[in-house]
Amino acid sequence: MKEEQARILQLRKEIEMHNYKYYVLSNPEISDFDYDMLMNELIELENRFPELSDENSPTQRIGSDIDKEFKQVTHKYPMLSLGNTYSEDEIMEFDQRIKKLIGSIFSYVCELKFDGTSIGLTYEKGELTRAVTRGDGNKGDDVTSNVKTIKSIPLKLFGNEYPNDFEIRGEIYFTHKSFQQLNTEREEIGEPAFVNPRNAASGTLKMHNSAAVAKRNLECYLYYLLSDELPSDSHYQNLVKAKSWGFRVSEYMKPCPSITQVLEYIKYWEKERNNLPYDIDGIVIKVDSLKQQRQLGFTAKSPRWAISYKFKAERVLTKLLSVDYQVGRTGSITPVANLEPVFLAGTTVKRATLHNADQMALLDLHENDLVYVEKGGEIIPKIVGIDKEKRPKNSKAIKFIEYCPECNTPLVRPEGEANHYCPNEDSCPPQIKGKLEHFVSRKAMNIGTAEATIDLLYKEGILKNIADFYDLKKEDIISLERFAEKSAENLIQSIEESKKVSFERVLYALGIRYVGETVAKKLAFSLINIDALINASFDELITIDEIGERIAKSIISFFKKSSNVSIINRLKNNGLQFAIDTLLQNKKTDKLGNQTFVISGVFEKHSRDELKSLIELNGGKNTGSVSKKTNYLLAGENIGPSKLEKARKFGIKIISEDDFLNMIE
Repeated sequence: MKEEQARILQLRKEIEMHNYKYYVLSNPEISDFDYDMLMNELIELENRFPELSDENSPTQRIGSDIDKEFKQVTHKYPMLSLGNTYSEDEIMEFDQRIKKLIGSIFSYVCELKFDGTSIGLTYEKGELTRAVTRGDGNKGDDVTSNVKTIKSIPLKLFGNEYPNDFEIRGEIYFTHKSFQQLNTEREEIGEPAFVNPRNAASGTLKMHNSAAVAKRNLECYLYYLLSDELPSDSHYQNLVKAKSWGFRVSEYMKPCPSITQVLEYIKYWEKERNNLPYDIDGIVIKVDSLKQQRQLGFTAKSPRWAISYKFKAERVLTKLLSVDYQVGRTGSITPVANLEPVFLAGTTVKRATLHNADQMALLDLHENDLVYVEKGGEIIPKIVGIDKEKRPKNSKAIKFIEYCPECNTPLVRPEGEANHYCPNEDSCPPQIKGKLEHFVSRKAMNIGTAEATIDLLYKEGILKNIADFYDLKKEDIISLERFAEKSAENLIQSIEESKKVSFERVLYALGIRYVGETVAKKLAFSLINIDALINASFDELITIDEIGERIAKSIISFFKKSSNVSIINRLKNNGLQFAIDTLLQNKKTDKLGNQTFVISGVFEKHSRDELKSLIELNGGKNTGSVSKKTNYLLAGENIGPSKLEKARKFGIKIISEDDFLNMIE
């Protein structure tokens, strides 16, 4: 009994830690399978020893993704989780339970279990009125403005045969292509990559900027219709009908009259899932008849009429050969394991990411270990465990490096961050080349040159920093390998054309850590020119929408370096755009005369960034929070309730978008 009690306490502590890593940090350390095995063991022990039950046990609740910054909405129909299994025997037991409760005359529907984040969409009179996350099952976050940016979700329905008022539920997810593109962009600005598409989808849906959400190319499949006036008693037929209204319903949904056909469907998709352009982590099996669903009812946590069969992540054992350390553009150090080649989930794997020093320490890697490898989100190979019983005797532990592998500079690890960095940004070759490559990229200066060309020009000593591009002459490069007269002319012409690139893109091209495309636009339109940005204080920066402490500190640190200011002065002298277009600047007035505004909500005619620019251009000031010094709260749809409450408390004037436009007309 004492052993079991100790194990129960240990499991509860371990599961809560993994819940924190998953739900709060969006950085899970173990696979879904391993997590479920821990949870199943705890459930089994608690059932055997009910006297050890605890209302605060992780088995007594379902996870929650509620964010207090969003408005919470109570679900009309509770949004419960499905019971899940990894065993075909348990699928057969599920079938037997159904037969005992409702007899043998029934049919199943099988669907792919999309690996994303759940959403409930409410439609009234054929129009989308609300989108709510799963939350804790009883209430979730209103993310309507973000969901409206997803092109596969209809805002207005086709025809007129749909119920007057209904909810449809589905899964919001990333395709493999969009997920890889997102992580590439994050790595470019020194942000950690998302662990898997599911975490990325969940994080994106909770962003407080719908314009940024729109750029991430989320997708959605719908799979469950709820209303008091549905067209059919068949779940399958209702979804077929919903497809005609404009909803994206999976083409792989299939009626299965018997449990034999259910098992055949599972076996087919266990192999075929690797050919899909998105992740699935299992199969959902539902009783088709809604009448029979009501008859079967619910447990406290899940419906009795449905179950989820989850695929075990494909896992292989191979030998660790060595660990390399890659240096990124921002100096971030990423450890990568070199592996004995092994076939996994459709491809041959030779390398696997180790993420950072903490992950390496958690794995306790030793030389020549036999390691278990999975594909995170079916895409990125990662080491998930070690066969320690087969570890060679006297094998040495692999320690994270202390010096940069490229320039031998001592590494630093900023407080609160997981990554180590090489601080030698002016002389470390991969960092310099990374900055040059970022500067010429399409979304930055769009200079037409290849990575290999930059590598050559760097090795020849022609390019040492980004300002050197504008000193290039045709005669400097025409004699080099890879260059003929035409290619040399094209490069010089492309560099000349880049001088027309707008200020916000030039700002992005500078490669300031954490300043991606969106942040660069916010800074440019809020501060108008580079000198205002260079001289901006920490307090001024954090009043700009979505500029937090980390970004503000990074900007100040960047401009403190005399070498960076020197490069900017050289770029200025070469004619690059370091201010918002003069036509826009000429519209400056003093109509708002130092009046302070707080903007909250979603607007019809202008984005929040545009409204902030208009406030600045007309002599007003923007702040992020309501205080007694605030003059106006500019309120749109879905305004933050706390800001509204404070404005009323302090007697601050609340104005609409039209009111504001009349003020500056």
